[in-house]
Amino acid sequence: MAIRHRPMVLEDIRECAEIIATHPVLGPRYQGRAMADLCAAWPRILNSAASRTTVFRADDDPKALICTVGVSVIVNDDFVRELKGPRQYWYGPELAKRILTGHSPLLSERQIREANSRGGLNLVTWEGCLRAGFENDQEIPRHIMQAFIAEHRGYRWKEIIGVEVESAERLLWTIESGGSLWDRETGQYVSSLKDDPKEIVRRPHVIGLTRESERKRPHPWGSSWVGTLFDYNPPKCSFTGSEQRMLLEALDGGTDQELSKSLGVSLSTVKKMWLSIYRRMADRLQEFSMNDSQPGTETTQRGKEKKRWLLAYLRDHYEELRPFSPRLLRQSATLTVAGKTPGKKHRGI
Repeated sequence: MAIRHRPMVLEDIRECAEIIATHPVLGPRYQGRAMADLCAAWPRILNSAASRTTVFRADDDPKALICTVGVSVIVNDDFVRELKGPRQYWYGPELAKRILTGHSPLLSERQIREANSRGGLNLVTWEGCLRAGFENDQEIPRHIMQAFIAEHRGYRWKEIIGVEVESAERLLWTIESGGSLWDRETGQYVSSLKDDPKEIVRRPHVIGLTRESERKRPHPWGSSWVGTLFDYNPPKCSFTGSEQRMLLEALDGGTDQELSKSLGVSLSTVKKMWLSIYRRMADRLQEFSMNDSQPGTETTQRGKEKKRWLLAYLRDHYEELRPFSPRLLRQSATLTVAGKTPGKKHRGI
């Protein structure tokens, strides 16, 4: 079965909300107005720098039913502390309510750039839900994991909180895959469960891991699959925001003509951007060198080879395509050399 995924669009929201509303475990968590809040809140975050939305289809037909929906958001430190505090609530409905009432914990684009350049970011998985009838498909979880890693790698994460799971089986699988359960009594993440897993999933809970806990993971186990998201190196090339957007489109296989159309710029502008990108690569990376051919075009073999090299590099270095502040990155590097830890807490929007 061919599994395809793409970002959620406005027309998907009703179907995605229905998948959650009809789920026997997740649906009851959205009681009262909570489901209406969800349908109203998701349109507001579709174009937010702080959200990642994904829908999966189990068929190439664009009219095929959505089989899985996933939504994650980048939130401030206060919200993470609150999730792990004494007050317990399902954080999916709570996120929807806060976004609608003007108390959103999602970071702004500027805050993301700043936090990603020094202290780090917090990721919360809002929802991840399978449509009824697809629970036993073994291919879908693998595609979900691959898509999740691809969507979120390259950021300077400090804490990742997973979805509030719907079953004891998924809780155990999440723990075995590297996640840990937040123990409110001890104030720390734990891998051994004191209570019955079936009882844990019946009440609000937090499953996650931090950069520090992942670093302490004992050898020979090494990093968990989600723990690989904490692998981070500061960007070297300092691409502009428009260059990053074009490169992300190019990674999906877009030609210069397709990039021109999707970005809303002329073909000559696209070629000038390639020229700027190649020059910056040559200045910042020893492995990449300019040659005498016309850069930024696909009309010569050398140009094609340079583009292939560049895209292969970016697939291994997604940090080059994530928001950053050049000034704060320089400050962070200076503090790190001096043996100090840079950081700043964000209190929200």
